[in-house]
Amino acid sequence: MKLTFRWYGEDDSIKLDYIKQIPATSGVVTAVYDVPVGEKWKASSLERLKSLANAAGLQFEVVESIPVHEDIKLGKPTRDKYIENYIHNIRAVAAAGVKCVCYNFMPVFDWLRTTLKHQNPDGSNSLAYSHEDFLKVNPDELHLPGWDESYSPAELKQLLAEYAGVSHEKLFSNLVYFLNKVIPVCEECGVNMAIHPDDPPWDVFGLPRIISNESDLDALFAAVPSKANGLTFCTGSFGAGRGNDLVHMAGKYAAQGRIYFAHLRNVLYTDDTDSFAETGHLSADGSLDMAAIVRALVKNGFDGYVRPDHGRNIWGEDGKPGYGLFDRALGSAYINGLFEAIEKYGNR
Repeated sequence: MKLTFRWYGEDDSIKLDYIKQIPATSGVVTAVYDVPVGEKWKASSLERLKSLANAAGLQFEVVESIPVHEDIKLGKPTRDKYIENYIHNIRAVAAAGVKCVCYNFMPVFDWLRTTLKHQNPDGSNSLAYSHEDFLKVNPDELHLPGWDESYSPAELKQLLAEYAGVSHEKLFSNLVYFLNKVIPVCEECGVNMAIHPDDPPWDVFGLPRIISNESDLDALFAAVPSKANGLTFCTGSFGAGRGNDLVHMAGKYAAQGRIYFAHLRNVLYTDDTDSFAETGHLSADGSLDMAAIVRALVKNGFDGYVRPDHGRNIWGEDGKPGYGLFDRALGSAYINGLFEAIEKYGNR
C-alpha cells in the first residue's frame, strides 16, 4: 500500500512540507488544473508538479484526474478529437512517471451535495446530502453548492438539454468506445486507468449513472477486459448506495487485481431515505465498517495507492470543503494504522 494525499498544486493552501509530515505519506495525488477540459497538457506543467513533489520528498505517481470532455460522454462527432487529446495526456503523464489515472464518466456533475457545511454534533462541519432538500431543487433554476462557479445558468441548461436523450445504455456505450481507444495506449505506457464511481450512486436530474454498483463494474470489466481498465474504490461514493456490500466488493475486485486506487472515507446515514453526512474516517463515526473493508483489501492482495478522502473542517479550520488539512491528516493516520495492524496480525 502506498499512502498518498490530494494536493491541488501551487495554489493549494496546504503546503507540501505539511503533507510530508503526515506519517507514512509517500506521495501526492494532483493534476494540471489551469488547462480547459479536453485540451492538451504540457510536459513542462507535469515536470513542475513532479519536481515540487520530489523536492519535498514526495512521489507523484497518481493523477486525479484527467477530466473527460462532455462531448465524449455524449458521443458527439467531435469526441474523437478530444479522445486524441486525452491520449496525448496519457502519454505525457506516463513520461512524468505517473502510474495511475483516476477519472470519472459522470455527466455534468462529478459529485453532488446539498450542503458544504453540515453541522455535526461534535462541532465540526462537513459535506452532506439531504434527500429532502434535493427534492426542493428546481431543475430549471439550478443553484447547487460548489457548482454555481463552474457553469453559468445558460451553460447548465444547455448541457442538461443535450443529455435528455442519453440513456444508461448509450452512456455506457460511449464509455466503452472511449476506453477502447485509450486503454491500448495505457498498456503501451504502463498506466492504469482507475474509474471513480458515481457520487452519489444514483441518477440526478435525469442524468444517468452507470458506475454505481457491483453489476455496473462487472459489465465494464467484461466489456473492456484489459487489466489496465481498473477501479478507484471510493468507499464514500459506493457507501452512499445502501444496497452496496462494500466488504464483498473490496475483496472481489482486489482479488481480480482491478483496484489501483482507494479513496477511504466514512459516511453516516442520517435518515431512512438516501440522506447522508460525511464524518470522521473511523468505523465508529459512520455507517461503514472501515476496518472490515481494509481487511478485505489486504486479504485479497491489494497493494495500490490509498488516500484519505473528504474530511471534516475541525479545530477552527476553514479549508476547501472536504479538503482541509487536519481531519484528512487524522484520516491518514487511522488508515495507516488499519493497514499496519491487518498486514501484520490480520490472519492470526
